[in-house]
Amino acid sequence: MTNTQTEIASVSLAQPLEDIADELGRSFAEYGFAVVRDHGIPQDLIDRAEAAAKAFFALPDEVKRAYKIAGSGGARGYTPFGTEKAKDADVFDLKEFWHVGRDLPEGHPLAEFMAPNVWPAEVAGFREVMSALYAAFEASGRTVLEAIALHLGKPRDFFAASVEDGNSVMRLLHYPPLGEGAPEGAIRAAAHGDINTITLLLGAEEAGLELLTKAGEWRAIDVPPGALVINVGDMLERQTNGRLRSTTHRVVNPRGEAAKRARYSMPFFLHFRPDFLITPLPECVSAEDAAPPPAPISAHDFLMQRLREINLA
Repeated sequence: MTNTQTEIASVSLAQPLEDIADELGRSFAEYGFAVVRDHGIPQDLIDRAEAAAKAFFALPDEVKRAYKIAGSGGARGYTPFGTEKAKDADVFDLKEFWHVGRDLPEGHPLAEFMAPNVWPAEVAGFREVMSALYAAFEASGRTVLEAIALHLGKPRDFFAASVEDGNSVMRLLHYPPLGEGAPEGAIRAAAHGDINTITLLLGAEEAGLELLTKAGEWRAIDVPPGALVINVGDMLERQTNGRLRSTTHRVVNPRGEAAKRARYSMPFFLHFRPDFLITPLPECVSAEDAAPPPAPISAHDFLMQRLREINLA
């Protein structure tokens, strides 16, 4: 059953964070999702990035595949159709994507965890606009983390050190028009949870994004034009011992005329530093919990564990 109404928070980052922190926290605890307006990412930058992404995905397959980097787990460059599938899914998602990661200076102590970016020579200005969007996403994500810290009773800069030089990745997604050649049972993005700390998603205005409630119902997420959808990832759920939920979600196939149109979106997966030890916060652990808290694990080890589960490592 799919319920078309959701009760997730919709807040403005133009408000003082103290005024919205608990509303965000309530929504993340109940649904794992929130909608954020006035996020500070310029619309002109978004429009230019979307145009560059569309130009890349319109290139011939052999050109795009030249940017597929073997053995990288898809962390940089191009990932073609028929590669990624959700954990425990039987068929691959109907999508292709490009990843932009953090550029670190030569000799940086975390360079072993983050490969250099690659850039398509065929799309003019691609590097400049995507680098700018990456930085804007990161700034907005840090603001959301400050609000989460306040909700948890922590100083607003509580997460700053753990995400400094984090292994964050920006994904440019292309879901093509639905054709007759799609594998039976395949959808644009099968039910899954996100691995990272928090995800910031642009381009969710078009219908299709749904979350799974605690009651086991699929609910559509209503997103105003230009707003960001924010969701909790597995890493933050682990750190808060489940107090904030990493919710299963999916992108379902559209019906009617919408099925004939491509869909584009740009999620930003904000990550902890690879060497950060994800340890449940003492304030989120209780003797009344149904299960003991998860053992500490480094962000890198947790990431690799999960990438293997979704066929990317």
